[in-house]
Amino acid sequence: MAALKNKIDFVALISVTNANGNGDPLNGNRPRTDYNGMGEISDVCIKRKLRNRMQDMGNAIFVQSEDRCDDGFKSLSDRATAATKGIKEKETYAQTACEKWMDVRSFGQVFAFKSNDKSGVSVGVRGPVSIHQAVSISPVEIEEMQITKSVNGETGEKRSSDTMGTKHFVRFGFYEIKGAINVQLAEKTGFSQEDAAVVKECLRTLFVNDASAARPEGSMEVVKLFWWEHNCKEGQYSSAKVHRSVHVTPKNPEGIPTCVDDYEITLDELPGLVPEIIDGV
Repeated sequence: MAALKNKIDFVALISVTNANGNGDPLNGNRPRTDYNGMGEISDVCIKRKLRNRMQDMGNAIFVQSEDRCDDGFKSLSDRATAATKGIKEKETYAQTACEKWMDVRSFGQVFAFKSNDKSGVSVGVRGPVSIHQAVSISPVEIEEMQITKSVNGETGEKRSSDTMGTKHFVRFGFYEIKGAINVQLAEKTGFSQEDAAVVKECLRTLFVNDASAARPEGSMEVVKLFWWEHNCKEGQYSSAKVHRSVHVTPKNPEGIPTCVDDYEITLDELPGLVPEIIDGV
């Protein structure tokens, strides 16, 4: 595989319509917001979706969801032990893990597991792909819907009473995901140009096979993906400056945006650095 030689920055614009993009378990699973009412989607949530897409594309993944397990292992410790059995040297352990699993060589991983002989292992891998938490362009409105369950969970003589519950969702939100790929760290993990292409495709198709009761099919959409490939390892511009070159502004500052068409997307020119602009699926 071809080594990654040039720094990469990216920005993905995603929409959420009548869905819970990322619930907060400490707040009744309400969609995450900051103190200003801006919607948030955690970087951990985004990486989970990227891992799922990597797996869908046939890549081996270390941190697998339980319902997506494809190798029979019930824990990270079992999966790591099977692939690195007998390896004690930390650099060899990290290299083996990076070669085996795409998410490890992409995002990094901390391997800290006990072993039967009490020697254990503690190895840290820093990944080249960094992801910011997504933040909405405008404040989001969170709706609540009361729901009931009126069937018996267990066999009984009498019909059970209705069980009340609450479902939360964002009426509409337009979010920005920012990220970058560092060449120096890619050299250490073996992250390649082909791996970068996989990450790009995963971002473009981020919500494929991701539907659930909280996120019905079609409620989450990648609208635009901006992908900058610099001409050197360090990058022609800082990631912050590249990310700031994308401007998303409401067309009517006094109104409440209800769809993507209510926003204007513009791009500052960065001499010598032109992004690839990709429509989501």
